[in-house]
Amino acid sequence: MGTLFRLFSPPPTTLCTNKFFLSPTTPSISSPRPNTTSSTKKHQYYRIESSKFGNFLDLKPETTQPESLDFDLSWWDPKSDRPHFDVIIIGTGPAGLRLAEQVSRYGIKVCCVDPSPLSVWPNNYGVWVDEFESLKLEDCLDKTWPMACVYLDENKTKYLDRPYGRVSRKKLKTKLMEGCVSNGVKFHEAKVWKIEHQEFESFIMCDDGNELKASLIVDASGFASSFIEYDKKRNHGYQIAHGILAEVEEHPFDLDKMVLMDWRDTHLGNEPYLRVKNSRFPTFLYAMPFDSNLVFLEETSLVSRPVLSYKEVKSRMVARLRHLGIRVKRVLEDEKCLIPMGGPLPKLPQSVMAIGGTSGVVHPSTGYMVARSMALAPVLADAIAECLGSTRMIRGQPLYHRAWNGLWPIERRCRREFYSFGMETLLKLDLDGTRRFFDAFFNLDPYQWQGFLSSRLSLQELLLLSLSLFGRASNMSRFDIVTKCPVPLAKMVGKLAIETI
Repeated sequence: MGTLFRLFSPPPTTLCTNKFFLSPTTPSISSPRPNTTSSTKKHQYYRIESSKFGNFLDLKPETTQPESLDFDLSWWDPKSDRPHFDVIIIGTGPAGLRLAEQVSRYGIKVCCVDPSPLSVWPNNYGVWVDEFESLKLEDCLDKTWPMACVYLDENKTKYLDRPYGRVSRKKLKTKLMEGCVSNGVKFHEAKVWKIEHQEFESFIMCDDGNELKASLIVDASGFASSFIEYDKKRNHGYQIAHGILAEVEEHPFDLDKMVLMDWRDTHLGNEPYLRVKNSRFPTFLYAMPFDSNLVFLEETSLVSRPVLSYKEVKSRMVARLRHLGIRVKRVLEDEKCLIPMGGPLPKLPQSVMAIGGTSGVVHPSTGYMVARSMALAPVLADAIAECLGSTRMIRGQPLYHRAWNGLWPIERRCRREFYSFGMETLLKLDLDGTRRFFDAFFNLDPYQWQGFLSSRLSLQELLLLSLSLFGRASNMSRFDIVTKCPVPLAKMVGKLAIETI
């Protein structure tokens, strides 16, 4: 459920929160109160009045350009530096920088290439606090909530005793860059437009005319990349969302709880067309309340195929905020998110390695990715170091094979098939079925549902989770599973058989 991606026109701003992301620069966690002249007061008054019925769409976001870090990087100089590295990483998003930091610890020569290496990411990310604590990144959270909640309908709410946090984009990027610089990573400000391969090394051609070469190229540039090859049909599901960081007159949310999902639909009572469509292809509200007047709000389609209309998502959000009595005074940031979920893995192996959105690590059932990428980068770094960090210098096809198998061993591929089965199940559920599913899901033992959302259950534990979920489900939910899941289940079993042969 988490900051993608650029597969359509016009391209949505991508995030990955893991589901749970936001957008350009990180504002102060207090509602801004700028000084105004009489003329601006008049303009502000008009803007506030224009949204008093809940329609915030005519308010332009005040943050449109990402902030640039004031940081002294070690730049690659084409006039004096050799153009050869052990590893070139395309992209300086969270996954790319984390991998650069980890690989360079082994003394491996790394260069990161990005059109704007110092720009703060235009995505906000939400994570479970324990995930970042396990990675020793808890100091990169700028806001935490001790609990999360899920509104299933007007009469039933689930309270999740698991702290949730918002990632500080500035703190996380600064920390990763500090690690890169201390390990000797070079940076080059350019866009890669072409990759060519020879037997033991590869070349990248940049839009500034420079050419660099390395034993391994890693694509960390996001879902829109054309450098990664697939040998199967890309039948993704899609998570689409519209979010705003807004100053509001007031909101109804508890400040000590973030709203993970709000599936209530009473706001569509006077919108018969929207309500009928929402009953078949439901959306939920995701909310991070920072104080009584500052809140991040995001209307989200968990997964759909084909992708739900972006206009539809925004229309539902307008109706929801109106019903909740949320009057938007100022839009500080807005977020347009489209995340491909599930579908096939990239061709394994291939000459270009991948990490992040291009590598298939997005959770197929939820859209979560950032914490998972942070956790898998050291695993991939170890596999690369076994080849390039040794005196043997294993390169070419043996290197590509070890790198891809390091990221996607058989057991991890099998677990991904199980998560993809979860996505296919959700695709077949309407609003009532979705509510019943999450009612049973969050009744599971916390070890199970937390492990599922964080991609840390073994295949055996996932099978036990399925049995437990079926046992705790209502009769109607069991009927959904029995009648709607046989085909996805058969496909999953077939794929698991192929993976293990």
